[in-house]
Amino acid sequence: MTYINSLDTGNTRILDAIEREALDSFVPIIRKEMQSFLKLLLAITRPERILEVGTAVGFSSILMAEYNPVECEIVTIENYEKRIPIARENFKRAGKESQITLLAGDAAEVLKTLDEPFDMIFMDAAKGQYIHFMPDILRLLKNGGTLVSDNVLQDGDIIESHYAVTRRNRTIYKRMREYLYELTHREDLVTAVLPVGDGITVSTKVEPGERNQKS
Repeated sequence: MTYINSLDTGNTRILDAIEREALDSFVPIIRKEMQSFLKLLLAITRPERILEVGTAVGFSSILMAEYNPVECEIVTIENYEKRIPIARENFKRAGKESQITLLAGDAAEVLKTLDEPFDMIFMDAAKGQYIHFMPDILRLLKNGGTLVSDNVLQDGDIIESHYAVTRRNRTIYKRMREYLYELTHREDLVTAVLPVGDGITVSTKVEPGERNQKS
């Protein structure tokens, strides 16, 4: 992985600065592998409306705004009060405050207030809540849209036996396994689970039954 990351060509100056600041403050941001993957996905899908669940300090929102080849609108949701003003300031520093809208509050509640569909949704919030967000996430995802979920392998816990997981992590383990099962077995999703970073899923929304059609 060190060699692969050494091939990375880096980001814009403002993203590099925000990344350094976040790492110095022990704020989790998306890993280098995920950064590269997101850039690729943006180039392929060219989404005009993006929803992000989990802003942190705004790094990934800014990255998506910077590297999407088309003009786009980004809506991002954050519940941790201390990070919200930092994210807003970072959007200003990057000159993206008119392009990125930060909605403060519990995603479970905020999602219910949204109506317009999105071309791409990026999930990077509390992992144990993904399964609870799912009904609204799928309601908001356009047909043909892309859903990306980060850190789904929980540092390898998800592939272990239930009994190998520490007791305090078992609720997240159970919920994430349920989430992964839903993503891979729903009739209206085509999903790949990929070993990028700490594991990601990439799903495309299709008409129910379409994924099983044969030519």
